[in-house]
Parts: sequence; C-alpha cells; structure tokens
Amino acid sequence: MLKTHKNERNGHFARAVQRLKDERRYRVFIDLERDASRFPTALWRPDDGEAPRDVTIWCSNDYLGMGGHPAVRAAATSAADRHGAGAGGTRNISGTHHRIVELEEEVADLHGKEAGLVFTSGWISNLAGISTIASLMPNCLILSDALNHNSMIEGVRRAGCEKQVWRHNDVAHLEELLKAADPSRPKLVVFESLYSMDGDIAPIGQIVDVAERHNAMTYIDEVHAVGMYGARGGGISERDGLAHRIDVIEGTLAKGFGSLGGYIAGDSVVVDAVRSYAPQFIFTTTLPPMVVASACAAIRHLKESQVERDGHQYMASVTKHALEAAGIPVKDNPSHIVPVMIGNAERCKAASDLLLRRHDIYIQPINFPTVAIGTERLRITPTPRHTEAHVSYLVEALVDVWKTLELPFTSARILPLRRKAPVVDCVYPEMRKAAE
Repeated sequence: MLKTHKNERNGHFARAVQRLKDERRYRVFIDLERDASRFPTALWRPDDGEAPRDVTIWCSNDYLGMGGHPAVRAAATSAADRHGAGAGGTRNISGTHHRIVELEEEVADLHGKEAGLVFTSGWISNLAGISTIASLMPNCLILSDALNHNSMIEGVRRAGCEKQVWRHNDVAHLEELLKAADPSRPKLVVFESLYSMDGDIAPIGQIVDVAERHNAMTYIDEVHAVGMYGARGGGISERDGLAHRIDVIEGTLAKGFGSLGGYIAGDSVVVDAVRSYAPQFIFTTTLPPMVVASACAAIRHLKESQVERDGHQYMASVTKHALEAAGIPVKDNPSHIVPVMIGNAERCKAASDLLLRRHDIYIQPINFPTVAIGTERLRITPTPRHTEAHVSYLVEALVDVWKTLELPFTSARILPLRRKAPVVDCVYPEMRKAAE
C-alpha cells in the first residue's frame, strides 16, 4: 500500500516533467569541467559513454574570464588556507568574518555609496532588496519594467505591495503611471541597466529624471554590467555619470567579477534596514572567506585595469561583425550580448546540439520562459579570452549548422568550413605557457 501511494505521488512529478518535455521546455545540463588556465576551453563528458573531449564555451557569464585570473585564484587559495572552506554559519549567529566586511566596503566604494550588503547570489539580493525596501515603506507602489529579471519579479511579489508594470524602456509610460499616483505615496521604480537576453540598455538618465520629478525611489539591477562598463567597472550608471542619482544599485559577483554572490549598495540607513529585516539575509549562511576574497580581488583589479574591458568590447564587436558578414541573424544592440535569433524551440535546441557534437562548441539554447515563444535564440557572450581564431571557427560552424537545419540567412554569403580553432594567446600573460 505504501509503495502504491509513493508511485501515485511520483506520478505527479513525472507528469510535470513530461509537460516540459512536450512543450520543448525541458532543460538539459551538460557535464563540463572548466580549466582556469585554458578558458574558454573546457572538458565535456558526454552522458552516452563517449570519451571526454575539449569544447569551446561561447555562453559563459564569466564575461571577463576573471574566474581564472591569477590574482583572483591566488586570493581564493590563500583565504582557504588561512580561514578554511566554510564561513561557519549565518552572520547573525557566527559573526561577520572580516573578509566580507572588506568586500562590502569595496562594493560601496565601487558605486560611490555609503554602504554595501553582500548576499549569497544576485538572485537573492534582488529578492531581498526589492521586497524588504518596498515592504518597509507604507502603502508603497512598485513600478517595474516589463522585461525585468525573474529575481526582480519575485522580489516585487514578495513585497506584497501594489505593483504596476511599465512597458519596456518606455519612459513616457512610466511617467504616465507616476503622474496618476498620489504624489505623497511612496514609490519604488525597479529596472535593469542592461537586459541580458536582447542586450539593450535602459535610458537610465531619463528614468531617473522622471523618478525624481515624482519623488520616486530608484532601484537598478547592474548585474550584466558591473565589471564591464564604467571607468572602474561600476556599470552603465557609472559610465553615464548617473550612479550618484540612483538610490539603490544591485549587482552580482558571479559574472564580470568571476566569483559568487550578489549585493546592494546605497545609503547606510537603507542598507541597514535590509540587513535588519530581510529573512533571506538573516537566516542564510554567509559566503565563505575564500569566495569573498576572490570577489574582492577581482573588484580591486578591475577598478584599476582597463585591459579586460577593452578586450571584452573588442571581441564582442569582432564577433558581431563576423556573424553579420556571414548572414547569421544577430539582434542589433549596443552591448556585449550577441543574440543569434532562431525563433523556434526545437530548431534552437537542434542548433545547440549540432554545434556541440559536430563542432565542439557549447552554446546553451535560450527558450521560453526565459524569452517569449517565437524569439528563441542562441545567446553568445564573447570574452577577452576568446580570440579571432575562435571567432572564425564559430562563424564557420554556425554557417554549417544553418545550412544543415535550413535556417534562414540574412544574406547570401556562405563561408567554407575549415578546421577547428586552436587554443591560442590569451589576455593574461601568466597563462600563455599553459594555454599553448
């Protein structure tokens, strides 16, 4: 009888998973082993018994390759040797280890704010930051951009406040909603600086102008921009000279900085309120010193170094132009994101599979619900560790895939397929010998 009940329960889960498979939304994760000295090369272990082999990663969010930077790796190993592997518990119970105090000072300084607060991930920092800030303002109205990330949407839901969604990057619509609201009512405008699927950038200056006119608090997600934009890596708001006008800046340590964690930065009283009320902060074990030390090292390095940002922008530009010249449909945008549009879930997955199995290139397919049905794509993210040889082979492989699947080109230009690109020179001189 017990076994029968268990089978009945498990049937619910099996049917739920099958629905995803039927809708072509079931996610498949491949077994990859990153190699810090050879990134973007990684070792792929197929699940069908084939021998492991090298592949080139073209969809990593380690945008600058900082996860493998010698200074970052050295900081992590030194901290692990000195402090151990873990943090010992929550900060509320086990205390705040000094490394995280240093990190919070670094993120506050990065954005020119009074204080910073570090969380276990960028997803959690948005959930905690938005929900806590809004819930502490009586009768708060949240105004959210229509294409905000899932973590921001969950933060809005968790707040339990009234919300209004404004059309993506439509400042006139935002102002229309703000004008209709009670002038004395607390309001929180939440938006991203750089939207990671389309690669478009918010009109931050106009949004801040409107928010200030209507006495609304602003909260910006700089997750896909910190490290990569601005003179010190403070993101689009720093690049555009607007960080001082934004109330709360949220970022991640897991993308441009190549580590793990998320954070908010703002006025000390706001940050202290989140620290004091957010259950996502209070009841969660803090990041271990070795992770925090690696993030700190990356931030400090990128505050001083422009080499990685210049290399990143160069490779993004080279990749876009090469794909466009070959007739591969790239969605135009002003950022480092390279969306290659396919528009069909099954074909998108098939393109990804062909790239991996035939060409040893890994690009994860992006399907619904991450993007709208009919806008499925391959999301390519060049890094400074990619080379022109990598780009050349990527273009030729994509042309082969487009021909095989009979996907539409944007031009008649078809390039011949050549050999796989070698692992060649990389940004960090210390790694050249290992990469050869």
